[in-house]
Amino acid sequence: MQIDDLIKTVEDALEELKAKDVVRIDVRELTGVTDYMVIASGGSNRQVSALADNVIEKAKAAGCRPLGVEGKDSGEWVLVDLGDIVVHVMQPATRQFYDLERLWQSAESRRAQQQPTAE
Repeated sequence: MQIDDLIKTVEDALEELKAKDVVRIDVRELTGVTDYMVIASGGSNRQVSALADNVIEKAKAAGCRPLGVEGKDSGEWVLVDLGDIVVHVMQPATRQFYDLERLWQSAESRRAQQQPTAE
């Protein structure tokens, strides 16, 4: 499966169950662990779990089996590892506390500042 197709599958699965504030971050230049992170919010433990389940179901139907799923028992923060994409589904308070968007965007800013400029 092509990465663009998998991203669309993930984002459609989240949108289908009304995920809030879905953000895609390209981390290819920052880490070798994954290419993209998709972060979304769910309003309750139940919605967070349902969103993660829908991502898993849709990814499997598209031929991509998750490498791992963490946090489904608590429903505060569920991580779905699809290899090229890591999906984080969190409750708003958890998302605000960990602020992954700022963390990864700060890493990108630092990386850009460290690269030599062409003269």
